[in-house]
Amino acid sequence: MTTPVIVVGVTGSIAAYKSPALIRLLTEAGHSVRAVPTAAALNFVGAATLEALTGFPVATDVFADASGVDHIALAADAAAVVVAPASADFLARYAAGQAGDLLTATLLATKAPVIVAPAMHTAMLEHPATRANLAVLGERGVVILDSPAGRLTGADSGSGRMLEPPAIMAAVETAIGPGDLVGKTVLVSAGGTREPLDPVRYLGNRSSGKQGLAVAQAARRRGAAVTLVAANVELAPPDGAEVVAVGTAQELREAMVRRAPTADLIVMAAAVADFRPAQTASDKIKRAGLTGQTLELVATPDILAALVAERRSGQVIVGFAAETGDDRASALEHAAAKARHKGADLTVANVVAGGAVFGADTTEAVLLDRSGSEIGRVTGSKLAVADALLDAALNI
Repeated sequence: MTTPVIVVGVTGSIAAYKSPALIRLLTEAGHSVRAVPTAAALNFVGAATLEALTGFPVATDVFADASGVDHIALAADAAAVVVAPASADFLARYAAGQAGDLLTATLLATKAPVIVAPAMHTAMLEHPATRANLAVLGERGVVILDSPAGRLTGADSGSGRMLEPPAIMAAVETAIGPGDLVGKTVLVSAGGTREPLDPVRYLGNRSSGKQGLAVAQAARRRGAAVTLVAANVELAPPDGAEVVAVGTAQELREAMVRRAPTADLIVMAAAVADFRPAQTASDKIKRAGLTGQTLELVATPDILAALVAERRSGQVIVGFAAETGDDRASALEHAAAKARHKGADLTVANVVAGGAVFGADTTEAVLLDRSGSEIGRVTGSKLAVADALLDAALNI
């Protein structure tokens, strides 16, 4: 069976210089990509660049491989077609149903979702003909992305810029996602809390927030409305998610508890500090004259327990357990005990001995049910773990 591909159409707009970045994002996410430029696009980005990034030859017309009927093969294999940038000329030809080159012929033959990212001068974008063409395509089910305002070619500024590649990629992944979370609201926490000792120092942990962000990204791709409560996360959030920035465990608790009643699924991926300094100094604690320092610590609020205690009927709650083994039990035994004690519907257990998992792009996770019994294991990218988590949550 032929592997489904993402077809990236590139048309004759100066914004074509961004198309290689989109292709790289798609390939790094594990997609097989075929670039299909128009002849005009090759004035802005070379065929060699597109071939090097995708690993496939590039053609612009339907006669380049007549025996292979390339446009039919591409149309059948495509999981989605995204045209970025989409010029005014291309939009006019596509709306008219023309098939004079490989890109328009592929679009005419495909049944895959189609996303277009218009890019042109403001005057062209606002012309009644262009507006009418976009309306026709929208009525046919084509996803029309925004054309934000900003600097255009030359000294002009205005609407008509191509959306940035990460936002386009998010739209592609939403289009090819299963759509099983459409109409659902997902509340995700990510990152690690920091409990201040003085204006400079804090008690924290090594969480980067990558796993929580992956859950938010996967939920968005599958159609959910997502709120991400981010504790000291420096990475970019997924496009379309509402982001609430917090710092301490108390701030995280307040943000989660306030938004929990409207969530269908809550994923507590953030690493919450278990203790905070009993006193926070208003000025930086000076080292001069001190040979040591004793800190008094007090427990921070148990956010997961509070969410479980206040959960509404039908709400699913997922917790995380980052554990190491000791002389009392193994890491997974500790995680199972936590699952039973906390009462979350699902617990994602990570073995973090030696600093494993933190900040990495790949991970190993064990999924536990409310009784602490193992129901699955996932090894791979954090996005793969996120999808496995969502799959399991939907089956509860």
